[in-house]
Amino acid sequence: MAEMVMKYLVKEAGRESEFEIASAAVSTEEIGNDIYPPAKAKLREKGVPFERHAARQMTKGDYEYYDYIVCMDRSNVRWMQYIIGEDTEGKVSMMMDWVDREGGVNRSMRTGATAFRDVADPWYTGDFEATYQDIIVGTKAILQQLCE
Repeated sequence: MAEMVMKYLVKEAGRESEFEIASAAVSTEEIGNDIYPPAKAKLREKGVPFERHAARQMTKGDYEYYDYIVCMDRSNVRWMQYIIGEDTEGKVSMMMDWVDREGGVNRSMRTGATAFRDVADPWYTGDFEATYQDIIVGTKAILQQLCE
């Protein structure tokens, strides 16, 4: 969901040529699978376009290639460390690192502030609306900070 929302926001901002956005898993259980049907339904409901997406696992090469690696929760960060090792370049953050407690842009994010919580995980709760709300706030904050 986050990849599709971020692509949509970047396109709406007219900045597609400035960004390359991709998502990857830290585990292998969903490799090759498309977007989960309830996530597709939520994106459709919110008017966020999406295309077929085959899940893939993150690689060490992704860390070397991308400028920012944004994780949804602390578990993702821990599992990613097994793939990339130490975050020597300071590329890894959690989505909610970019957001302050009131839902605005966290201006201290780049000074090492840590996320106050994980993105709501619909896998366990079934609440795709809560997840979408976290993602929309997080992606807007990321886009705003990267475009300043």
